[in-house]
Amino acid sequence: MDSPAPDAGQHLVLDIGGDVGALAIDTGPGRDGTEIEISPAGSQQRVHNVVRRRPAGPVTRYAAVFPALAAGEYTVWRNDAAPAGTVEVHGGRVAEFRLD
Repeated sequence: MDSPAPDAGQHLVLDIGGDVGALAIDTGPGRDGTEIEISPAGSQQRVHNVVRRRPAGPVTRYAAVFPALAAGEYTVWRNDAAPAGTVEVHGGRVAEFRLD
């Protein structure tokens, strides 16, 4: 489930509502352009998205955004073998996770 990330000046569109939420995984600038994988809790099926520079007013964030996820618990993967933690996605809302 890849989503094209916006270039500076473009907007990111989230497709949330009902039982669908979104997930923003914040990182540092060192991960810019790298992929972050997530999987539904208990599943080996992973999806990924790319960390992009995202201007947010006076600050710049670096984040991988998953714009439409079924509500539920997700594992965020640090690398191929090690999970970084879990996050709960709720319908109609944007969940956030910090990955250093």
